[in-house]
Amino acid sequence: QTVLQGIILLPLRAICIIFIVLLAWLFASIATFRHPGTGSVPLKGWRRRMIQKTLSGLTRTAFFVMGFQVKVKGKVASLSEAPIFVAAPHSSFFDAIICALTGMPSIVSRAENLSTPVFGTILSSLQPVAVFRQDPDSRKNTVTEITKRALSRGQWPQVV
Repeated sequence: QTVLQGIILLPLRAICIIFIVLLAWLFASIATFRHPGTGSVPLKGWRRRMIQKTLSGLTRTAFFVMGFQVKVKGKVASLSEAPIFVAAPHSSFFDAIICALTGMPSIVSRAENLSTPVFGTILSSLQPVAVFRQDPDSRKNTVTEITKRALSRGQWPQVV
């Protein structure tokens, strides 16, 4: 019975996840189409709402398809209450659950991730703080950018 379920469910789940990722890529592409600057100007209006609503919903749906059901206890802090979230250990795909539950905030990511074919577009739509590992001033520049976004009084989304 387990083998039979694996034979049926695995391809079905894989097809659903591929479809969800392609939908997320489409919405991310639409939201960032003809947007000036890559991370230098915050997304506003319909672009920001599209990213927050659709990508959050699609990410939650993808995790549901993978078999994860996440319940939030308490209330998620608003942008004015907490402009910066800290997620630890920041080393797995479970960070995406945090992003989906908090309305798709900006994240800190290495710059190489932005050039990944499909996921790079999705990641770019979240307006990440890019970390250039070869740059010796990267740590200082990252702290400066996070501080700038945290003090922007709601112009930028929250930062994880």
